[in-house]
Amino acid sequence: MLPGIIEETENKMKKAIETSKEELALIRTGRASTALVERIKIEYYGAATPLREIANITVPEADLIVIQPWDKSYVNDIEKAIWKSDIGLTPNNDGTIIRLSIPPLSEERRKEMVKLVKKEVESGKVAIRNIRREINDGIKKLEKDGDISEDQSKEFLKKIQDLTDSYVNDLDDISKAKEAEIMKI
Repeated sequence: MLPGIIEETENKMKKAIETSKEELALIRTGRASTALVERIKIEYYGAATPLREIANITVPEADLIVIQPWDKSYVNDIEKAIWKSDIGLTPNNDGTIIRLSIPPLSEERRKEMVKLVKKEVESGKVAIRNIRREINDGIKKLEKDGDISEDQSKEFLKKIQDLTDSYVNDLDDISKAKEAEIMKI
């Protein structure tokens, strides 16, 4: 466990950051983003398939998402899936492609989105702290069992805390950037 403990911890924390980034990408800003619709599932040949795997999704303008399915017979299914999703956008189906216009956010809606960002970032911080706690417990057990000295234990615990602080700060930076993007008119 010891030789790769720092690398293992860092990898787990990087994954927690990536997960948070993916979740934050789903939160709507005033700009169009393919991330808003990529994960919507469509019944495709009997399997629930993410939209990004059955259609070309583009953002030709800052306030427009265009979805062009590779199999035109699925346009209506995609439209229904968008209606059922909770993204709050109205699909415009012309028979071959679907257009989603992104309306400007009201001030109240922007504030709600910022709250969502803060909640998601806090979830990421909790995940990072849980990783720290799990690793720290392992280090303390090794010290208790006599596998490492008290000095080694303190050194590892400090390194783990430094990693934790670094990744929590990264999440704060990501949060500030996302909030600024949402509040930008």
